[in-house]
Amino acid sequence: MRQTNAPKKATNITLSADVLEQAKALGINISQACDQFLREQVRLEQERRWQKENAEFIAAYNQTVETEGLPLAEWRNF
Repeated sequence: MRQTNAPKKATNITLSADVLEQAKALGINISQACDQFLREQVRLEQERRWQKENAEFIAAYNQTVETEGLPLAEWRNF
C-alpha cells in the first residue's frame, strides 16, 4: 500500500472498547491502522465509482474487441 507524507489532521472516532483494548495490548498503532484501512476503503470506492461511470464505454469497447478483434493484433509476436 502506498504511504503518503500528507499532513495529518486530528479527529475523533468511536471504536468498540473491546477491540481498542486488544489493539493497544498488542501494540497496534491505532491511528496508523485506521489511516491504512480508510485509505484502502477510499481506493476501493473510487475504483467502484470509476467502473460505474465508465461501464458504458467498457461494454462498448469489449463488444468492439469481440466483433473486430484486438487492435493491432496482426502485429503481435506472442
